Amino acid sequence: METVEEKIALVNSIIKETVEAAGRDPANVALVAVTKTHTPETIHQAIDAGQLLFGENRVQEARAKIPLLPSKARWHLVGHLQKNKIRQALPLFELLHGVDSLELARDINRIAAELGLFPKILLEVNVAEESTKFGFKPADVERDMEQLLALDRLQIEGLMTIAPIVEKADEARKYFAALRELRDELQKSAGIPLPQLSMGMSGDFIAAIQEGATMVRVGTAIFGPRSSRNLRSAGTFSSE
Repeated sequence: METVEEKIALVNSIIKETVEAAGRDPANVALVAVTKTHTPETIHQAIDAGQLLFGENRVQEARAKIPLLPSKARWHLVGHLQKNKIRQALPLFELLHGVDSLELARDINRIAAELGLFPKILLEVNVAEESTKFGFKPADVERDMEQLLALDRLQIEGLMTIAPIVEKADEARKYFAALRELRDELQKSAGIPLPQLSMGMSGDFIAAIQEGATMVRVGTAIFGPRSSRNLRSAGTFSSE
């Protein structure tokens, strides 16, 4: 059985090969190791292997685990942010991937002002317009961009998407391409850089990189399947 260290090395090797084959700089693609339901002990193994950037899906779970881990670890919120968790989330995470509505962005902006913070965010776009997923519709993010840019505490770094579940990873490619094309259009129309594209997970991150991802969110390929028992057995699991 492969160790966490070996799995991280393999994922990084695949990322490097894929990026270089696409004629891009490997330094411009970040691996976000997603740690949902995995214990601090397991995350320590990843840190020991040199992985310092992690993603959590839930604020409450992150609040339980982050204090138990070395301060050199960096944290992104990669899941949906509930409005009642904004105040708790802002001090914890260096980047919020899932800002999925103008209303949520306004609430983040207001609370950030109260806390004296300037949070970095990505706008989550529901490219496939699936009814079961959060996110701006592509037309809505274009419509709302001027109002989003007027929120003076927010630093909009780019876009994020979650592709639909598909049988073959390559079938997700069109959604990643669509996000990149939308980003390019927004950069032109808004006149600002949006350098980050967070897209691709364990099953489809190769296609995402080939279509321009700058961040890939990989959990299962590193830590194995998720299980709430992992954290409950460690005494740190807290549901929202």
